[in-house]
Amino acid sequence: MKTVSATVRAHEPEASALRAEHDDLAARVATRRSIDDVRRGAYASFALLVSAGLTVKFAWDRWGFGPRPARPVGRYPLLFLAALALSLLLLFVAQSAFRRARRTMKVEDRDFARLQEIRQRLGMDT
Repeated sequence: MKTVSATVRAHEPEASALRAEHDDLAARVATRRSIDDVRRGAYASFALLVSAGLTVKFAWDRWGFGPRPARPVGRYPLLFLAALALSLLLLFVAQSAFRRARRTMKVEDRDFARLQEIRQRLGMDT
């Protein structure tokens, strides 16, 4: 009987360290922050689609072909350039949000795999 309790006591610090790591990982894995980045990227992608359509419309109005093309007013196509700049900005925002989401998702997946491993070692999952 002494050997069993001595074995349990020998593994007790390891079990408590694993339990502390489990609690920390469980708190981190409880919320998936990568989903927020994916949502931001989706919103920026939708705005990019609208902005790109607006850019094409302004370009068509300025240089498009038709039965009677209107003469351009002013020297520079300011509306076209502004819409193009907005489209490029939204492209950058969407791309950076999706990249950030991918990096965060890799960390979350690694933490979740470690959490499952700890749960199996502690005997929480059968």
